[in-house]
Amino acid sequence: MARGFLMSKVPKSLLLFFNLLIYCFGLQFAVASELDATSQSLPWWKTAVFYEIYIKSFKDTTGDGVGDINGITEKLDYLQNLGVDAILLTPHYDSPGKDSGYDVSDYRRVMKEYGNNHDFDVLVSELKKRNMRIMIDVVVNHTSEEHPWFIESIKSKDNPYRDFYIWRDGVNGGPPTDNNSSFGGSSWEESKQTSQYYYHTFASSQPDLNWDNPRVRDAVYEDIRFWLDKGVSGLRFDAVADFVKPYDSKAQFEKFKSDTVEKVVDPKVHSYIKDMHENLFAGRDLATIAEVWRTPPEEIQLFTNPSNKEFNLAFIFDAIFIGRRSVWEAKEWSIPEFKRAISNVDRITGSNGWGAFFLSNHDNARVVSHFGNDSAEWRDSSSKALALLSLTQRGTPFIYQGDEIGMTNYPFKDINDFDDIQLKGYWRDLVETGTIDREYFLNNARQTNRDNGRTPFQWDSSTSGGFTTGTPWISVNPNYISINASSQVNEPKSVFNFYRKLIKLRKSNPALVVGEYRDLDPSHDQVFAYTRTLGTESFLIVINMTDYQVKYSLPNKLNRGKLILQNLPDQSSNSSLEFMDLRPWQASIYKLD
Repeated sequence: MARGFLMSKVPKSLLLFFNLLIYCFGLQFAVASELDATSQSLPWWKTAVFYEIYIKSFKDTTGDGVGDINGITEKLDYLQNLGVDAILLTPHYDSPGKDSGYDVSDYRRVMKEYGNNHDFDVLVSELKKRNMRIMIDVVVNHTSEEHPWFIESIKSKDNPYRDFYIWRDGVNGGPPTDNNSSFGGSSWEESKQTSQYYYHTFASSQPDLNWDNPRVRDAVYEDIRFWLDKGVSGLRFDAVADFVKPYDSKAQFEKFKSDTVEKVVDPKVHSYIKDMHENLFAGRDLATIAEVWRTPPEEIQLFTNPSNKEFNLAFIFDAIFIGRRSVWEAKEWSIPEFKRAISNVDRITGSNGWGAFFLSNHDNARVVSHFGNDSAEWRDSSSKALALLSLTQRGTPFIYQGDEIGMTNYPFKDINDFDDIQLKGYWRDLVETGTIDREYFLNNARQTNRDNGRTPFQWDSSTSGGFTTGTPWISVNPNYISINASSQVNEPKSVFNFYRKLIKLRKSNPALVVGEYRDLDPSHDQVFAYTRTLGTESFLIVINMTDYQVKYSLPNKLNRGKLILQNLPDQSSNSSLEFMDLRPWQASIYKLD
């Protein structure tokens, strides 16, 4: 009764104000609760930001010119400062190193150039101290020719390990079929010991395992379990769609061997992955991810749909292959084409699956050289623009080492400057046979080749960029004097610190993780504008992807919003979004009213 009396004495206008205040506070609390609940209910690998490390080129602690496991441990504080939650290692296993570790000779031993198993254990322990996780690269489509299984297999047709690999009789004095490998030349290699041929999807030094053999699958599971028991939290599976080969069908292989056409995936691949899930993944808090290069969308959905019990995520290559005609050849690309590819990456896994978002990795050119402008004038702003694009996508983001400081493509001059076994295979097939002009090939390789992403990390401006005290295994980019981590970590306006801000922003806003993605203006040939929306929370991202000023009007009249983050100094306090005067490579994120 007293409350009613007191309220009756309050003016109606003030009552309305109090009610509105209570309503707004309640709504804000409800939205905050919704977002917090969303974040807490997600598996760790959906909210995590990963950082891919190409071990050979990250940090050398022994002076032999090759990066090592201890070098990663030494730089964990740097990665923690960046804000990443997990690291992805390229292959760390013992290997003759003919394909940078993707030719494994012992699945249970660290490559001697990288250190030893104790070093790996220390790395895992130090990661745990920082509340960080580790994902390893699982290369089980093939082994090295120096793996004990293959050494036994090659001895005789009745050797117990013969069926660990794929052997066939020749036809008319030649290979069983005319299939070509992904690294050039025939996909069949003859063994003089038994006068039969073994199959290899990649180099002849990488014989393919026979996944149809249950003994192979069991042996693979045991080798993977060895690393899981050491504390590994994630598994990236290389060349998943190649596990079962169309090696007996020329018509089917015509699609399989193309650099641009989607490959056929044998249904048995899915049954084998399900078997692996049941025998290896089940009951573990793992992030499992499939590399599914050139794989049809319907197959990717099968790989990543949780009800199928295969993988958690997939690396989808639609965006990263924009501007590529083939493995080695570049082509012109447009911004609308790029936007369509990103929309495809968002859509391909379907409503139930989940993807990984990346614009560069160890097999591709540098992101700022490919999608941005790596000139001195625009490198900084375009690196930041591409960072904003990458870290506001739906899907788990993977940052490739060096992108966070704006590392660029290397100025290759001649074929001898390259180390890549794949490129040299194409050189033999195409240039040395006179099929492709030498300069045309080199001009394309300078833009596309994966050695661009494999040059040593540029830590500081000292000799060899602080990567090694010895002679690096491949040349350091000469621009390390001006582009290096040391000059950026404590510089608030650096590319590195822009990445830090973006990672922090993403982690504090579930809408930027799982929110709906919508491209607002797909056909615009200069500006990329899209929203990320979860419940009542919505963000607008606007990026000018050109080197010149653009006057831009949003197509659906989003008039008001608060600027949250921008890669260039803000020149106006005007919050109207209807008419924008965008500077070259300006990238902004707004929280919409």
